[in-house]
Amino acid sequence: MSDNSALDPEDRKIVTLARSARARNGVPEGAAVRDDTGRTYVAGTVALDSLKLSALQTAVAMAVASGAKSLEAAAVVTEAESASDADRAAVRDLGGPGTPVLVAGPDGSVRGTVTAG
Repeated sequence: MSDNSALDPEDRKIVTLARSARARNGVPEGAAVRDDTGRTYVAGTVALDSLKLSALQTAVAMAVASGAKSLEAAAVVTEAESASDADRAAVRDLGGPGTPVLVAGPDGSVRGTVTAG
């Protein structure tokens, strides 16, 4: 699916937020998640000597730290072909196995959707 206009407006929003985080912070990945109340959490890759988190892991952690109880959807903007197993596991831990993870390229076009499964 490369035609983002076919996306639900709320899904298009988290892809746009993820892309913005990647560009603004100059990091390899940007991510955004939407919780069950519609709030969004946006993050980039964290690469410190003592702490390494992918953008999606960071966004999930931000949601948890802010009191989110569940996730509706997640998006990651990355050079990778798909969301990593670790990223999908983080989404699954909070949102459950059916939570959709939209995977977009650096240009923001959605390459596909996988489940947190």
